[in-house]
Amino acid sequence: MSKKFIDIMDTTFRDGFQSVFGGRVLMEDFMPAVEAAREAGITHYEFGGGARFQSLYFYLQEDAFKMMDKFRAIVGPDANLQTLARGINTVMLDTGSRELVDMHAKMFAKHSTTTIRNFDALNDVQNLEYSAQCIKNHGLKHEVVVTMMDLPPGCTGAHDVAFYEKTLRGILDSGLPFDSVCFKDASGTANPTKIFETITMARKLLGNDVHIRLHTHETAGVSVAAYLAALEAGADGIDLAASPVSGGTSQPDILTMLHATKGSKFDLGGLEIGKILKYEEVLKDQLKDYFIPPEATQVSPLIPFSPMPGGALTANTQMMRDSGTLDKFPEVIKAMQEVVEKGGYGTSVTPVSQFYWQQAYANVMFGPWKQIAPGYGKMVLGYFGKTPVEPDADVVKLASEKLKLEPTKRNPLDIADEDVKKSIAAWKERLEIEELEVTEENIFIAAACDEKGIAFLKGESPLNVRKISDAENTDEKEGNNKMADGNYTVVVDGQKFSVQVAQGDADIQVAPVAATPAAQTAPAAAPAPSGSGTEVGANVNGNVWKILVNVGDKVEEGQVVAILEAMKMEIDIEAPCAGTVTAVTVKQNDAVEEGQTIVVIG
Repeated sequence: MSKKFIDIMDTTFRDGFQSVFGGRVLMEDFMPAVEAAREAGITHYEFGGGARFQSLYFYLQEDAFKMMDKFRAIVGPDANLQTLARGINTVMLDTGSRELVDMHAKMFAKHSTTTIRNFDALNDVQNLEYSAQCIKNHGLKHEVVVTMMDLPPGCTGAHDVAFYEKTLRGILDSGLPFDSVCFKDASGTANPTKIFETITMARKLLGNDVHIRLHTHETAGVSVAAYLAALEAGADGIDLAASPVSGGTSQPDILTMLHATKGSKFDLGGLEIGKILKYEEVLKDQLKDYFIPPEATQVSPLIPFSPMPGGALTANTQMMRDSGTLDKFPEVIKAMQEVVEKGGYGTSVTPVSQFYWQQAYANVMFGPWKQIAPGYGKMVLGYFGKTPVEPDADVVKLASEKLKLEPTKRNPLDIADEDVKKSIAAWKERLEIEELEVTEENIFIAAACDEKGIAFLKGESPLNVRKISDAENTDEKEGNNKMADGNYTVVVDGQKFSVQVAQGDADIQVAPVAATPAAQTAPAAAPAPSGSGTEVGANVNGNVWKILVNVGDKVEEGQVVAILEAMKMEIDIEAPCAGTVTAVTVKQNDAVEEGQTIVVIG
């Protein structure tokens, strides 16, 4: 029996790493597995882009461009190396200017990329047109995307077959260039029947010669059934990963799909079970020291009610672990349904999935709709394009008031082009000020990663990799009652103190820490006046993103005096009273605990 050849893209080294480890895997720990994958006959890889671009600079002290070139050197010149881009956001979380969107395509073409998969979370075709042309102008293959998910129960108005047909027709009518079409379900919630009907519709609309793919995750437990439905409907390719970064929040395992299609009319890339087994053994050995979060290996029956992408879920739960708020995870997932419905049904994929998460997190931590996450607010106001349906009018009004922005229907690229900070010239000047080498790579790194990109280029970025051996070493040190250098919080008679420990004979510095509010779900308690003024505390665990005042500045009640970063969200710290700033007790990039004093107002 003649079998249909199905192209398999191995997502292990991009989406697999993102979905299980939040993208935090060092080059030296996985390149031997890339060699094993090549030996196993893999010729199509997702090897960069998406969140795996920023994560290298944020957490790994590594250059994504150098990683991509090393990857190419291992797999050879003929492999199809694919990256993920977010339309006008490229590999950033914010909209890029036209010159930065073009620079993204230029740099990725320069650094070993064959194909860019390009999506817009709102399915706003306007957001794909310019980026598509840039990708083709720089000699790359363009895989255009329709983003998918199932709506929570009781929600209607988008994300059915008719909606996807409208989106696909919009792509065709726009005339934007593409080489293949992918239907991308980052949350794995699209049910198999809808998948079958959607791929059938697409095949009729596109004809027999256009390459059609499906991308999904196992998060909701229906990925294998969804892939089988897509293949039966005429799909030409699917995405799979290798153990231990397969299943759960990631893609189905290569071996699982080889088994699922045994005896069928489909040939999965000519791959052989024995060779894949050897590849997975090498990968498992290379990653054996990495901490795998339990939620990364699980199927969640709650995900269809609150569609959270596998690639974002573990990154968010890991951040919650870091901030000591993981116990709130079930509440945040539950809060997402309302956030999705009121937000206009943008697909739960980066960056919209992060906007949903941030708003749900804010609703749980500070009270329902007491704060507006900046990304979510800008989305409902139209600054990222047109949402599939109109957002809730009350939420739009609240976002406008909180962010001090008017709703807009302008092209987001036009808005970005007017922002001087999003120009190549501005970032070139910043590199010169910092006395850093001015190259196109460095300009793009700085523009894509902002202050964290500058920190990387200056050699000041942190190394934050979660390894089992590191945790064991820490436990051993603590067991020996040895305190490493750094800042600690201790509790004496119910009062918190910040303790700074240094090597040698230096004194141990002890300072009181403001009391933490009794309930995390309530708004932060009003700061208490002290002898030198009113202490303004952090309203959540996080890092100091910006300090907006100096000692001696006069401030008004409600004025934002500092901004924290928590859960990839900017959180304003407002002055509870008017007065003069008498002290600033933290500096930029400091980690702070909920209730810790940020400034003092006299």
